[in-house]
Amino acid sequence: MSDERPSATELRQGMTVRIVRGDQDVQSTDQEPIVGEIGTVIGDDPDGTEAELKNGAVGHVLEVVPDA
Repeated sequence: MSDERPSATELRQGMTVRIVRGDQDVQSTDQEPIVGEIGTVIGDDPDGTEAELKNGAVGHVLEVVPDA
């Protein structure tokens, strides 16, 4: 995974992304990212762009999941 995370301007509602919940350490590799569709892009944050998924999970976007 790249250290280059997408910015808020690169993200749109409906995109499928991997996030790390806001209450977890963004740099940790021990956690399992959550995959889902963006409901709302909250904005840029020092730890990366924050978004709320349609399933209600909120966290920092790690990457956009490519279309299969």
